[in-house]
Amino acid sequence: MPPIFDPLRAGAVALDVLAAAGDTPARLAARQASRLAALLAHARQASPLMREQLAGIDPTRTPLTALPVNRRDALMAQFDRWVTDPALRLADLRAFIADPTRIAEPWLGRYQVWESSGSSGQPGVFVQDAATLAVYDALEALRRCEPQAWRRWLDPAQAGERLVFLGATGGHFASLVSLLRLQSLLRLQSLQPWRGGALACVSILQPTAALVAELNTLRPSQLATYPTAAALLADEAAAGRLRIRPRCVWTGGETLSAAQRAHITQQLGCPVRDSYGASEFLPIAWECAHGALHVNADWVILEAVDEAHRPVPPGTPSATTLLTHLANRVQPLIRYELGDRITLAPGRCACGSPLPVVQVQGRHDDRLRMAGADGRPVSLLPLALSTVLEEEAGLYDFSLAQRDRHTLVLQLPLPASEAAAPLARGCQVLTAFALRQGVDRPRVLGEAGVPAAHGRSGKARRITALA
Repeated sequence: MPPIFDPLRAGAVALDVLAAAGDTPARLAARQASRLAALLAHARQASPLMREQLAGIDPTRTPLTALPVNRRDALMAQFDRWVTDPALRLADLRAFIADPTRIAEPWLGRYQVWESSGSSGQPGVFVQDAATLAVYDALEALRRCEPQAWRRWLDPAQAGERLVFLGATGGHFASLVSLLRLQSLLRLQSLQPWRGGALACVSILQPTAALVAELNTLRPSQLATYPTAAALLADEAAAGRLRIRPRCVWTGGETLSAAQRAHITQQLGCPVRDSYGASEFLPIAWECAHGALHVNADWVILEAVDEAHRPVPPGTPSATTLLTHLANRVQPLIRYELGDRITLAPGRCACGSPLPVVQVQGRHDDRLRMAGADGRPVSLLPLALSTVLEEEAGLYDFSLAQRDRHTLVLQLPLPASEAAAPLARGCQVLTAFALRQGVDRPRVLGEAGVPAAHGRSGKARRITALA
């Protein structure tokens, strides 16, 4: 089945994104207001749930802050009434994403579907049509900073590029689905089937030695992964085992610390470019050459709010964040609580962009260093551990703490009477995973009735290493 792509809409959106680069803040606000009014009008007409929420509201006069806040669990509970296409049914979509052989396959021939990781306790299902994907494509292609732009000028067809994504490859996750769709588009548009090989996916679940060997074979010119994974690769490069020289490393999905950025840059010999995104809206913000994260505010609205969902002024860290998606008309996301803590910067960036700058306190789980059977330490990446627990044990609300170099403690908030079976599943899959990674005599203990600890991001801090 061909990938979802509307060339006319893609071209129109690309031109619009290019034009917005020259906006003043006032013109940017006008674009935003026009799209918000159109979104509210469509949602009120086509979504039974939004029709109830927006009853009696004039979308051209009512400020966004006067609208109700939406949370993932409540929206997912009424998914069939939330979406604007009655052909979309949550039960059907759940069955679809349960099948790993159908990752990136278009649903009903017109929708791209992915699931969230469940890091906030409730996994979500998100649907994108060609119009939404055209916005994502344009923002990714035209706003991500190109560290060495002269290379693109010398190689306009990007024939010498190989982008490798290092992440979870066994589920319908947003990054993986998007990359596989792009791979299909490359093959289709270039009429050269081998061009799809310019993109590759590497599983983060394999042992470090196997992962390093695969990357040494692929020799990526660009690498996209998570900060903790990139830091692990920097360790491997410092030890002489990883022998790749990408010209850029793209990171996202976790907090990138200054120390991690310096370590990755030094050992891999290339710039690191961070981004901020979510399953709800993939390219929320991109990093400019000055190191600032710019919100794509012409297509997404971020509200930095306190615990009562009241706006906080620029320069003040929020308690949580509300997101309004201005492109997705199929699954209206209006004042949707993301849970991240952000700080909106006052004033404009020195790079000259009219787009606002944001600082994000995102997910901040630890990399675990365990004792290896061969005497060398073994690193267990937080994304890999979370994926194993979610995909193989069906656990989403958990904490995992390291007790010593051989021992992990899996904690669930469930009472002891309900936690026995889930704990047994979780301990079993974690032990098997640790053995595959080469951990020496791994032991996983289970504890019930332990609520998840929350980190600086406001989301649960699920994985904690030894102090």
